[in-house]
Amino acid sequence: MYSKEESQKIKREFWVAFAEKYPRKWVLYDTKIKDFSFKFFVDNKKAQVLIDIEHRSDEKRTAYFEKIEALKNILEEEFVQDLVYEKNYTLESGKTISRIWVEKTGLGFSNRNNWDAIFDFFNEKMHALEMFYLEYDEFIKDID
Repeated sequence: MYSKEESQKIKREFWVAFAEKYPRKWVLYDTKIKDFSFKFFVDNKKAQVLIDIEHRSDEKRTAYFEKIEALKNILEEEFVQDLVYEKNYTLESGKTISRIWVEKTGLGFSNRNNWDAIFDFFNEKMHALEMFYLEYDEFIKDID
């Protein structure tokens, strides 16, 4: 078991190593849609690549989610399989967002032997989600 400081140090080393293996600019928060972002997540049980829709307006949040859901067949056939769609996902803070994600379980950042597998998973899945988004962003953005 690691102390909080040791855990933070390993996590920093993890992200630096990821950036060195895949040195590129990711879309992440630069979607041109307010509160619509792509995220990486890793802990000691799993790695995830996420689309978080955190718009304050439930109406707009749901509209963006439903736009992606309308493209579900294309998204899963051409880009990423095994996605989980949750229109009303509750964060630990209690805030409700919409979330779409893919995950790989059974690996964590504190075991350096897992890093390459996590990095490759992150790169493959995030790249696919970005390609999907860049192809369909005009459709997704058009909610009015």
